[in-house]
Amino acid sequence: MEAGHRRDSAVLERLKALHPKRIDLSLGRIRRLLAALDRPETRLPPVVHVAGTNGKGSVIAMLRAGLRAAGYRVHAYTSPHLVDFRERIGLADGYGGTLPIDEAELDEILTVCEAANASAPVTFFEITTAAAFLAFSRHPADVLLLEVGLGGRLDATNVVEAPVATVVTPVSIDHTQFLGTDLGGIAAEKAGILKKGVLAVIGPQENAALAPIAARAAEIGAPLLRHGSEWDFRVDEGDRSISLRLGSRDTRLPGPPLPGPHQLANAATAAVALLSLPGFGIGDDSVRRGLRAARWPGRLQRIERGPLRDLLPGAAELWLDGGHNAAAGRALARALVAWRDGEATDRPRPVHLVCGMLDTKDVSAFFTPFAEDRLVENVHGVPIPGEKASLSGEDVAAAARKVGLDAVAADSVERAVESVAGTDGRAPSRVLICGSLYLAGRILARHG
Repeated sequence: MEAGHRRDSAVLERLKALHPKRIDLSLGRIRRLLAALDRPETRLPPVVHVAGTNGKGSVIAMLRAGLRAAGYRVHAYTSPHLVDFRERIGLADGYGGTLPIDEAELDEILTVCEAANASAPVTFFEITTAAAFLAFSRHPADVLLLEVGLGGRLDATNVVEAPVATVVTPVSIDHTQFLGTDLGGIAAEKAGILKKGVLAVIGPQENAALAPIAARAAEIGAPLLRHGSEWDFRVDEGDRSISLRLGSRDTRLPGPPLPGPHQLANAATAAVALLSLPGFGIGDDSVRRGLRAARWPGRLQRIERGPLRDLLPGAAELWLDGGHNAAAGRALARALVAWRDGEATDRPRPVHLVCGMLDTKDVSAFFTPFAEDRLVENVHGVPIPGEKASLSGEDVAAAARKVGLDAVAADSVERAVESVAGTDGRAPSRVLICGSLYLAGRILARHG
């Protein structure tokens, strides 16, 4: 769970001081606060609850686009934000869209929650989740897409007792200081969002993650649609189209505009959820139109203009991704392989990574997939501006060198991009800024 760039309001700053820890997984504090607010979580539209390690936000973006294509009004709760906190609370508007909450309404709702909390200990995520529920309860919509912040079982969003469906995207090792280092244990925490009698769509999983999810579903009586069992998909590498099998039903779908092979699995997961959502009756055509329309910033996003792009030669490409764990590194590496294999030349574009990471991440594990097939020319380690928990550029570079990559430190993203521009003389390069959603938010704030 990371945060974005724009300066927070005064009330948001005050709320950060209500608990000594940024993360303290528990449901007691938010239940107390919601009771003081007259339980807005019981007055929400039908909820689709989404957990997992990677792909939650992308799946929600595709769910939102598919639901909108089918004519439904959609609220969405996502985290972190990239630039502005208001991004987290998306409200259905009167024109079929979902827009960030108005700044004045956000301040009013946060002030109401602050007063109801009466200075009791509560984490920032808990009180802002309560504020989001209050906002969603005040505005009409047909569905609320609700993203877990961290884990699942003890996440503040898990106070919703009867969602219409749950989704679990791929589970991998991350947030080990809160969820542990065992993949099965982490998956069991994610499976905490499953509810008795509520359909659960399970995205592609390693066996060690799938087993505890299935065990939890059997224990409580949650019907499952599991990748590899109740549903599966194949990809046509030529046009990135998806052949989806859902039970006895076969559907052909377009690949989404979001780059990277991992987004095809996210698209298939979202399609299964849309086609199976109880009480909604969403057809194949709405799913197709939704997948074509899906957008999700900061996930392998090309930056086409702005101050950093201006530092590079005209034929170079600048890309941005906020992935920050080992699974994200593998997904990005697969995207680089696809780029390389898709170039009709024996001299593919060299790829330079500009990477900033937090001190809570396994940095070498993030870099390992890039070293396995010499996918990148070099790494420039950079600090994340304004983040106390940022690693230094040298720490990031050292982690990259540890797995066999050429790496140097730079004191800023600008210096790193300038270095690439000044030394790359082979083919037009690709520069990929990566490693943290904090860093992605800062880049997007200047290149929006």
